[in-house]
This record gives sequence, structure tokens and C-alpha cells, in this order.
Amino acid sequence: MRSYNPEKPEKAICFAAICGVKNSGKTTLTEGIIRTMTARGLKTAVIKHDGHEFECDLEGTDSSRFVEAGAYGAAVFSKGQIFVRKTGDFPGSEDETGTMELLARLTFAFPEADVILVEGLKGLPVPKIEVVRSAVSRKPVSNPRGRFLVVSDLTESEIGEHTLPFEDLEGICDEILRDANARKPVHGPTE
Repeated sequence: MRSYNPEKPEKAICFAAICGVKNSGKTTLTEGIIRTMTARGLKTAVIKHDGHEFECDLEGTDSSRFVEAGAYGAAVFSKGQIFVRKTGDFPGSEDETGTMELLARLTFAFPEADVILVEGLKGLPVPKIEVVRSAVSRKPVSNPRGRFLVVSDLTESEIGEHTLPFEDLEGICDEILRDANARKPVHGPTE
């Protein structure tokens, strides 16, 4: 069995965050990107940032019962899937350094991925696409450092930077891959 060394990952990854204001269409766009990348034969993983507390497994399941009994973490695995739940004091997105370190560690959970998408984290200086849907916003609000594309129902001239429409999933995926290739090979979002 091969040992895992986070200092020397197997390969570089393509990394992009999908961000925007609430109800802008981040999840819908992320699903479309996943489908398109998967159809291209690329293995895609997603890390979701949630600015609120969330429940990650169903009440009454064994893993939930273990945590309720006092375990700070639980993992469940079978032949086809793995689920890990860990409670603790983790950095919020306002702690840029801590969040970047946590995000880098999370990317190592998917060493076989060709593409890792993160939903959220608009304030961090990571490679990102911002979703701007005119019904909820009219301009990008994310940290411009790292933003390489805006996906919108507004035009590029209205946005003032490189913009593609929601329905151009092939073009959006091309931009993700182009951005990753333009940067030096990376092994996570912090390099």
C-alpha cells in the first residue's frame, strides 16, 4: 500500500472556486461544470464552503450517534464511498491564512482528482469564477485577486471584465483549464 505524503502529492491539480452572492446560481453552475468536466473524462471533486453551521449526516445514523455520544469525529466507509465528519474549531473565511491552509489540506483529500472546485470563498485570493445574475446582483463583489472569469446573464461590457454566459459550459470549462495551465503547476490553492 502506497503511503500518502502531503509534501509530495502525486500530481498537480486544476483548482477553481465558484463564488457569488446568495442565490446567484453558484450550485447550478457548479453542477453544470461537473457534468461537462466529467463528460470530458476529467475526475472532478467539490469542496463546499458554508458560511453557516450545517448538519452533515442524518439524525439516527451510526456516525451521527457516535458524534452525539461525544466523538469529535467519525468516518464511515464502504466499497463505494467514504464520509468523514470532524467537529472542532476551524477557521472561518474571514481568517484568510487559516482558511487557505485548511483549503490546501482539504484538496489533499482528493489526490486522484483532475479538477477541484470549491463553492464559495469569494473573499480569498484564490483562482475563481464569480457568478453575477442580474436578478440578485449587477457587479462582481469577490476579491478580484485570482478572479479570471465572470459568468453572467449580463454582457461583458456591462460587467467590465471577461464574461461568459451561463449556458456556455464548454467555454467556462475551457477557461478553468486555461487558467490552471497559465499558472505554474499547483498542488492546492495556496501555491
